[in-house]
Formats: sequence, structure tokens, C-alpha cells
Amino acid sequence: MNASKSTPDAASVPLQWVGPLSFTYQHQTEELEIPLATYESPLWPSTARGARVSCLSGSIQCTLIDQRMTRSILLEAPGAGEALSMVQKLKADLPGLQRTVSETSRFAKLLEIHPQYVGNLVYLRFAFETGDASGHNMTTKASARLLESILSQFPEMKEVSVSGNYCTDKKTSAVNGILGRGKYVVTEAVIPEKIVRRYLKSSAEKIVELNIRKNLIGTLLAGGLRSANAHAANILLAFYLATGQDAANIIEGSQAITHCENRDGDLYFSLTLPNLIVGSVGNGKGLPFVEQNLERLGCRTPRPSGQNAARLAAICAAATWCGELSLMAALTQPGELMRAHEKWERT
Repeated sequence: MNASKSTPDAASVPLQWVGPLSFTYQHQTEELEIPLATYESPLWPSTARGARVSCLSGSIQCTLIDQRMTRSILLEAPGAGEALSMVQKLKADLPGLQRTVSETSRFAKLLEIHPQYVGNLVYLRFAFETGDASGHNMTTKASARLLESILSQFPEMKEVSVSGNYCTDKKTSAVNGILGRGKYVVTEAVIPEKIVRRYLKSSAEKIVELNIRKNLIGTLLAGGLRSANAHAANILLAFYLATGQDAANIIEGSQAITHCENRDGDLYFSLTLPNLIVGSVGNGKGLPFVEQNLERLGCRTPRPSGQNAARLAAICAAATWCGELSLMAALTQPGELMRAHEKWERT
């Protein structure tokens, strides 16, 4: 691959700060505005409406379930027996593998190995902690070094690829939600009935019914995979572009699940995002506007390794919750979605 050393042209994407939204993360509640870079201008007022509801409802609770980054190498063995024997020996020596990983980065930490076997092919999915970086390059470098070490220990093995698609990077899959890739964040809030009626122009009953019929049954009919949401990708892309993330990761990031309940007229509304791939350092973060945005979001504060990226993921998830809630409410009102687009996009 050849790369030019010249300064690249810049693509200008309109960016606005919306909010504030209220979110609670690690037992601390804050109100802050969020940056969204998008050509779809109705996203700004729509997400702002969800943000206002979050402030009136006592905050969005954000829970970080897990965080990791993965890369899967692909090897060819003489047969399945040799592949299994190799994996058993590797799993018995995780400390030794970690020493190899440490040669490539002071932040990378090997968490687990998940193998899959197809004939004489063996796919090894490595899961790493990667500090405040999203970890794409860090895990690839560590996996390449592990691959070299494995080939030296097991000369009967042959290298096929440093990436075997079992990672799974920038593709729809089930494995990322099951075994983890990126930040796994659950967002949730209970919205009082009077707030639902006044600011969302809807009811808990209508939104719950729509979620079942649209997000669950509709996605099932479409053949969706571990995904049941209205438009999580919209807010994810806007947030990713505003904070210097690899935008292609919205593919797995948008495999999100909207879940809501009618609690005696109050609305319990949650959005689960198992595969948020964001970092507060690394490639894409050196641009001045990105640095300013991360600073304003409080993700440039000295903290233990990994905590700024985790905070960024919580904010991203809260923003996506706001946009998802607002659209779901709009869709319970015939004609509201199109009226909003006509107003804000001047079509």
C-alpha cells in the first residue's frame, strides 16, 4: 500500500453542538452538550429533543458492561488434530503470550483466545485491552507478533492471514455481540408520563407497541442480525465524525437493541450498544477540531488508562439514546417525520 505524505484535502461536514443531555456514568451525573457532524440536519433538533427529555427525567443511566478489541488470525494446520493440540498449548501459556504482546505495546493486554475450526483451518480470535485507543492498529500489531511466535513454536503450521474475518471488523456478525468487540454500553431511563405526553407528544403505550412491531418484528422479517433499533447509525456516524473515530465501525456499532416498557404510564426506554468502537487517542485525533471537541467533552482529563475512552463511549451511547427516543416518538404521530424533514431540509 502506497500512502502520500502530502497534506490531504478536508471534507467539510456541518457540525453542531446539541443539548445539553443529562447522563449518569460511574455514579456521577452530568449535563453536557454533544457534537454531531452530519448532512442530515433534522438529526440536530431531534436529538436535542431527546436530550431535553433526559434532563427532565432524571438522567440517562449509562453502564459499561465490557471493553475489548479483537483480531483473528488464520492458520492452516496439517489436520484438525494438530490444530486442536496447538490451541490447547497456547491457552495453557497465556502469560507467555502476554509477554509477546508486551513487546509490541505497553497498553495492549491479552484477555482471551477464542478458536474456531474448519477442516484443517484454525481461526484464533484474540481479545485485548487497548487503553484509550480504539485499538485497531494495536491489536493488529500484537496479533502479527503472536502469529510470528506461533509459527516459530509450531513449524507445521502455515500462515494464511493476519485477519481471518472472525474478528469481526466493519462487518455485520453475531460474534461481536456474543464475545465482545469495542465498548458494551447499556443506556436506560424512566420518563414520567407527563414528560412523554408534553415533550414527546406520545405515550408509553404507543412507543412500546411501535418498538415491538417496528424494531422487533420488522427487523426479524428483514433478516436483521442482533439488531433492533430505529436509526442508531445516524447518531453514531455524526458522533464518530465529530470526535475523530473510524466511521466504518458504525456497521457493527449500529447492531443495537431498543427495549422499552410501559410502567403504569411512565416509559422505561433503553438502548443497548454492544459494539461501540471509539477511542480518545490514536489516528484521527490530531485534527484541531477533534482535539477541541474531546476537550469539551471531558475526554482529555488525566485519568487511568482506558477511562477517557470509556467515558467517550458512555457519552456516545447517551447521545444515541436521545436520537433513538425522539424518532420513535415521532413515528407514533402520522406525518411528523416527513414534516420535520421538510422543515429542516427545505425539500
